[in-house]
Amino acid sequence: MTIRQLSIFIENQSGTLQSVLERMRQSRIQIIACTIADTAEYGIFRIICSEPDRACSELKEAGVAVAISDVFAIELDNQPGGAADVVAIFSEAGIGITYMYAFLLDGRGIMIFRTDQPDAAREAIVRSGLRCLGEKDLPTHV
Repeated sequence: MTIRQLSIFIENQSGTLQSVLERMRQSRIQIIACTIADTAEYGIFRIICSEPDRACSELKEAGVAVAISDVFAIELDNQPGGAADVVAIFSEAGIGITYMYAFLLDGRGIMIFRTDQPDAAREAIVRSGLRCLGEKDLPTHV
């Protein structure tokens, strides 16, 4: 019911993002979605990719600080308000969302989020009938 996401810690200086992306290219690992959050000293580059375990190993081998975490991927109705409807389900259940981002995949909206209450989130997903994607639902090549 969850997918694996890489969180890559990169310094806020020219060339560091490029070196991570180049390593992914050389390893022939497909990035499906990504986002960057920054602070003054570093950025957190979050990636959903075709082979998260191998990507983590490749990046660690290159000396990159990287961690893997489980996140939820909810399929949204591709219409205005789809994300609001989903977030309302978690809000009404008292479930906080640590961070979230969204993208389109084959014409479907996909909302990625992390919570400190994964068991409660799973219950809310089942109870509300939301479609939650797993690793097998993601493409190996985009």
